[in-house]
Amino acid sequence: MTRKSLVIYLMAGPETPELARAAVEGGADVIELGFPFSDPLAEGPVIRRASELALARGMRTHACLDVVARTRELLPDTPLVPMTYAAILEAYGYDRFAADARERGASSFILVDLPVEEQPALRRIQLVAPTSTEERIRAAAAATDGWLYLVSVTGTTGARTELSPALPPLMERVRAVTDVPVYIGFGISNAKLARAAGELADGVVVGSRAVEVAQDGPGPLRDFVASLRDALGT
Repeated sequence: MTRKSLVIYLMAGPETPELARAAVEGGADVIELGFPFSDPLAEGPVIRRASELALARGMRTHACLDVVARTRELLPDTPLVPMTYAAILEAYGYDRFAADARERGASSFILVDLPVEEQPALRRIQLVAPTSTEERIRAAAAATDGWLYLVSVTGTTGARTELSPALPPLMERVRAVTDVPVYIGFGISNAKLARAAGELADGVVVGSRAVEVAQDGPGPLRDFVASLRDALGT
């Protein structure tokens, strides 16, 4: 059986490189590095609070790029994907951001609120949602960088207790129009949900719960990620 990919999201901060290394030691394949934004519309309370805390600690774009660089030093072979909002890049400059982030070790990008038609030169991982039309799914799949991020629910990020019943038919819709790898995110909070999502998709993305566990340090995060890895298989 093909190994299912495990993506762990962490908010950028001074301690994030060590946390990212712990996550990879636990079995993470990809690390998303959240660049905080003052109005993160797609985020639930956990990541919203983490974003507010990061901003209060001075984590602006340059500092976050430094986190990417320090994480790359610790993890030379792990894909690192900054995840943020278009306003950050509007202020910094799209081309400048892409060049600076790549120079520091970014593997790709996720921009939550940037439609696929905008800034096509910025190669990035595209998102699709339950509200996406077949036309939008096709466009996202054609433009995406390596894999397609499937938002499992209509709403914000946050830990949930079960997968949406609308997820299997949504996956069928996506599979009908593309063979690009699909990773499911939003709401996956434990091994049971990771296993269920992994049965449908090529990988899973865990954010809010990982951010919560990371508050207790590298050890607990490593153990949590290991439980997800075991559920997905090795």
